[in-house]
Amino acid sequence: MRNAFADEITRIAAMDERLILLSGDIGNRLFDNFKAKFPARFLNCGVAEANMTGVAAGLAMNGLRPITYTIAPFATTRCLEQIRNDICYHNLPVIIVGVGAGLGYAELGATHQSLEDIAFMRVLPGMTVVCPADPLETRQALHQALKATQPTYIRLGKKGEPEVFEKSMDFQIGKATTLQNGSDLALLSTGTILPLVIEVANRLATSNLSISVIHFGTVKPLDEDTLRLAASKHSFIATIEEHSRIAGFGASVSEWISDNLISKPQLLRIGTQDKFLHEAGGTDYARGRHGLSVDAISTQIHTEFSSSQIRSD
Repeated sequence: MRNAFADEITRIAAMDERLILLSGDIGNRLFDNFKAKFPARFLNCGVAEANMTGVAAGLAMNGLRPITYTIAPFATTRCLEQIRNDICYHNLPVIIVGVGAGLGYAELGATHQSLEDIAFMRVLPGMTVVCPADPLETRQALHQALKATQPTYIRLGKKGEPEVFEKSMDFQIGKATTLQNGSDLALLSTGTILPLVIEVANRLATSNLSISVIHFGTVKPLDEDTLRLAASKHSFIATIEEHSRIAGFGASVSEWISDNLISKPQLLRIGTQDKFLHEAGGTDYARGRHGLSVDAISTQIHTEFSSSQIRSD
């Protein structure tokens, strides 16, 4: 995804002279092409993310379109005060790009894992939160974010994510994408865990269950029309995310169901556990430790769904 981002931002910069890229001392080789073509529009702000955020706010106040880029926890958690007070308070069109979100940098330990960023970003007034699933959606999300007049957080994976969507897909902020329709239960997900969710759907289908798979590329604002349709069609909904169950995507769905007094679907929220990992390993290993493997998720959903059907009878 980061390669797709670097390629697309270089394309866009050739068409929009207002675009400025600010880096927190990462991606130096990744952005070689950008720097070669637009040397005055690339700012390596060093390991000083709060300062980078403040600089981006100042650039936006002067009519430019700044994009900050660094590892997700450093793009969000480390400089949350500056995002809140410098960017959101003034409703500035700064795009914050966090790379390796979730467990993308699992091997570097908890300091580099970002399992709280959706929570931090979605609570900020005026902030849009976008979580692409693959490189194509990343490219389209960047274009849509640059059309916006308010702050946007784009939550990226690291690299090597598989292509999920057809080239004909049309990403729109605030609109979900339905990959398959079913009648028994719906799997709702956001971000780069989507390929795993599709595997879960395939596994559950072997038990003669009819599964809907819906990807929410935008967590804020939520696609309320799609949520309302999913709630009306299914008696059971599971949200799946590579983020804490607390205050993340699943929590936002739960809030919407509660606020709209919708009682029909049982909701199961699946995400990372309320704990730090104190050992290092790759993304798959870390997902497994948090119960985010295909086996674990499939078993949990099948068990909870079966129980819900017994209770409803």
